[in-house]
Amino acid sequence: MKNLVVLGHGTGGTIIATKMRQKLDHTWQITVIDRDWQHHYQPGWLFVPFGIYTLEDCLKPKINFVPPGVNFVLDEVTAIEPDKKRVKTKRGQYDYDWLVVGTGCRIKPDEVEGMTDSWGKDVHNFYTPDGAQALYKKWKYFNKGRIVLNIAEVPFKCPVAPLEFVFMADWFFTQQGVRDHVEIELVTPLGGAFTKREASEALGALCQQKNIKITPNFQISQVNVGPKTIQSFTGQEVPYDLLVAIPPNFGAQVIIDSGLGDPMGYIETDQYTLKAKNFAHMYVIGDATNVPTSKAGSVAHYEADVIAENLLREIDGQEPKPAYYGHSSCFVVTGYEQATLLDFNYKVEPLRGKFPFPGLVPFSLLEESFFNYVGKMMYKWVYFNLMLKGSDLPLETQMVMAGKMRGPAWA
Repeated sequence: MKNLVVLGHGTGGTIIATKMRQKLDHTWQITVIDRDWQHHYQPGWLFVPFGIYTLEDCLKPKINFVPPGVNFVLDEVTAIEPDKKRVKTKRGQYDYDWLVVGTGCRIKPDEVEGMTDSWGKDVHNFYTPDGAQALYKKWKYFNKGRIVLNIAEVPFKCPVAPLEFVFMADWFFTQQGVRDHVEIELVTPLGGAFTKREASEALGALCQQKNIKITPNFQISQVNVGPKTIQSFTGQEVPYDLLVAIPPNFGAQVIIDSGLGDPMGYIETDQYTLKAKNFAHMYVIGDATNVPTSKAGSVAHYEADVIAENLLREIDGQEPKPAYYGHSSCFVVTGYEQATLLDFNYKVEPLRGKFPFPGLVPFSLLEESFFNYVGKMMYKWVYFNLMLKGSDLPLETQMVMAGKMRGPAWA
C-alpha cells in the first residue's frame, strides 16, 4: 500500500483529496489530517458583520466532504520530516510516498506593537469567525465617527476583501441613515486600491465615488490605543474611532517549526508546477505557498487541477508539467446588490470584457452589475455542493482571453 498524505482540509486540501481519490486506484491510501472538525466558508466572514450571513451559514462538518476511500484524521500536525517522508501529530505519525501541504495561513495581531492592547474592543477583524461576529455586535449601532480599515502588510488572504469591506460599509451605513456622519478610510501599504495597476485605477475610482478615502504606502509600525491612532514607520499617524485590522498573515506554525518555510511560514514553491522547491515528493497548495498570486479560494481551486495532474504524472514516472500560470478570479461586492469581477494571472492584468467567455455565464469584468452580485452570492452554494466535492465546473484552470478586451481597463 502506498500513501498520499494531505495536510489541511480547507479548500485546497479538500479538493485535492477528492480529485486524487478519483484518479488513484485502491493500492493507494489517501489520508487527510486537520485539527478542526468544521469546514469554514472563509469568504462568508466578510458578510457576517453586515448581518447578511451568520456563523452557522458558513460552517459545515468536514466529514461531509470526505469521499469514500479517504481517511480523515482529526489531529494536530506537530512536525513534518521530509527526509524521512513522515508526518508527526499529537496522537501518532504517518509515513507518506507523496505529501500535499495545504495548511493555509493565519492572522498574527501580536506582530504589530499595540494591536492586541484593544483587540476586540476598538480594534476588530473579520478574518476569523469570532472576529466577524464580534464586529457585528460592535458596530450595528455605530452612528458617528471614523472607521479605518488597515492592511498591515502583504501578503494577506483574499486581497479584494478589504475593498469589499469598505464598499459594503458605505452601503451599510447609508442604509442605517448615518453615512453622512461616518468617515471610512482604507489605509494600505499598497500604492493604490489594489496590486494590479488597471484594477487599482478602477477600484480606486469607485472608492472616490463612494467618498471612501485611500491612504496608500502606509507601513504600520504600531497602534496607539490611548489616542486611537495607527502610526507608520515614517511617523505618519491616522486617527480612528473603530479600527478594522488586517494583521500580518503568517503560514502555519508547524511549517516554521519544521524548517520548511521562510520566516513567515510560507513554503518556497515552484510557481508553475506547484511542487516544493527544496523538498522531494511534496506539493504545496493554496495559502501555504509563496507563489506570486492571490491567497484566495479560486487560486486553490485552479491549483488543485494542476497538482492532481502532476501528482499522477510523477506517480507514473513522468516529469511534472509547468501548467499553472497564476490564474485568479475574484468577485468584488461593491454594495447596493452590485459587484464587479477580476480575472487575471501572473502576466495578464485584469481586463474588461466577459467571464468566463461570451455566451456562457457572461459576468462583466471590471464593471459593476447585479448579475455579478448574484454570482458572488451563489458562490457559497457552488462551493459547498460542487467545488468541495470535486465536480468539474465550467471554468478553465488557465485564464482564457476569449471575451476580454485588451487595452486600458478603465476609461
